[in-house]
Amino acid sequence: MQIANTETVPNGDIVETIGVARGNTVEARNAGRDITQGIRNVFGGELKAYSELLSKARDEAISRMEADAERMGADAVVNVRLETSQITDGGSEVMAYGTAVRLE
Repeated sequence: MQIANTETVPNGDIVETIGVARGNTVEARNAGRDITQGIRNVFGGELKAYSELLSKARDEAISRMEADAERMGADAVVNVRLETSQITDGGSEVMAYGTAVRLE
């Protein structure tokens, strides 16, 4: 499965557009991490625990989008986009979506 944030796939000709493939996940913060990250927030610096949490969530959303595209019979997903939104005080959703296509 090829994933691209462009309209085309390098060295591949799109012969059919199947539809929108999507995947999402909602991740919650860890209360223990909130304490240590809160201290770091006071003194400055990267909030690494949160960066790792969002990176994991992005990877999971992309993986689920890829699985959705495979169920649709696609060879690739183009025009891939990622969005995040706050669902609750402690949880954020990451959504990946794009156009599932078949290649020649």
